[in-house]
Amino acid sequence: MNASHRAALAFVAGLICISCGTESGNGAARPTCNGFEALCERRIDEVAYPMTHNAMSNAEAGWSLPNQNFGITRQLEDGIRGLMLDTYEEDGKLLLCHMFCALGSQPLGEGLEEIKAFLDANPGELVSIIFENYISHARTSSAFEETGLIDFVYAHEAGGPWPTLGELIEADTRLLVFQEKLPQDADFPWLMGIWDNAGETHFSFSAPADLNCDPNRGDPGNPLFLLNHFLTRPVGGSPDLAEMVNYNPLFIDRARQCEEERDALPNFVAVDFYDIGNVFEVVDALNGL
Repeated sequence: MNASHRAALAFVAGLICISCGTESGNGAARPTCNGFEALCERRIDEVAYPMTHNAMSNAEAGWSLPNQNFGITRQLEDGIRGLMLDTYEEDGKLLLCHMFCALGSQPLGEGLEEIKAFLDANPGELVSIIFENYISHARTSSAFEETGLIDFVYAHEAGGPWPTLGELIEADTRLLVFQEKLPQDADFPWLMGIWDNAGETHFSFSAPADLNCDPNRGDPGNPLFLLNHFLTRPVGGSPDLAEMVNYNPLFIDRARQCEEERDALPNFVAVDFYDIGNVFEVVDALNGL
């Protein structure tokens, strides 16, 4: 089932839930968190989220060697709840691009506006970003301020328990922002260091047989777990590679294997070409839905 079919089914399911999932006595619809009532009471580290690798790099916008078929707005509308984004500065402009901006780029502010528009329109949804950041905290913060996306960010207290999805949605702090390249800065507590909070698998697999669950960056004991589930070539992605690994049973078997080996739920399930294969089914299975 492709992403468009899944989105249509989710819309229909939402209508059904509105008509039958109501609080007794007053007819009010029960709240859902990322589409499911069952997720509202779970902590952030107890939930799996579908994530797109190099989310900004997409064929729809004409990028060369893209990692996705569609842009950020379509990804979010289809059910993606985690975005891997790379930030660069060229000629004074803040851009989303990957390694070589000549292959494709998007103004950072424009990408952030897409995320804000989605959060504005969907008050029961929570989104995470992992930035591979080549710009300063201050420059990143300025872009969040200018677009108004700063109003949604959540700052986690290091070492403390993660809140539930319901708590973050109630507080309207529905955007988790992580960054890879710079240490945590007390002046920007919402720009959280991903490797202070998560461990990951390797990300440089060239063939399905290479996939494993070995630790890479971040302490495996950290509360969040990033499962990199894509094959790589020197630059950019490939639908042909996604066809090799995005389908079950290989996909769910690897996710379950890593969950067992690492004794941790894969929280961020990162893929290329999310509309190919079974990423949403895998995430729902990991969440027991």
